[in-house]
Amino acid sequence: MTPNRHMSIWQIAFQEYRGNMTIVHKAGNAHKNADGLSRWALPNTPDNTSYVPTSAEPQIPIEGFNITDMGTEFFEEVREIYKQYKN
Repeated sequence: MTPNRHMSIWQIAFQEYRGNMTIVHKAGNAHKNADGLSRWALPNTPDNTSYVPTSAEPQIPIEGFNITDMGTEFFEEVREIYKQYKN
């Protein structure tokens, strides 16, 4: 798990280059021109220019759904379609 939002954004940005690049750590005294990955993340507050507002309601992913209330005609249609496309 990524420790902060800043690192998560970098991970997403690098996904398209996965397998085509290597990231190597350099000690601070050997790395005089620091990049975005080596900077401390700023707090996600409105005074930050990279502020991303979060929703007040927690977002819960849908893990599944129940279709038992659907009419039998739906299932009959599914059966007919499966008959047309036999493996």
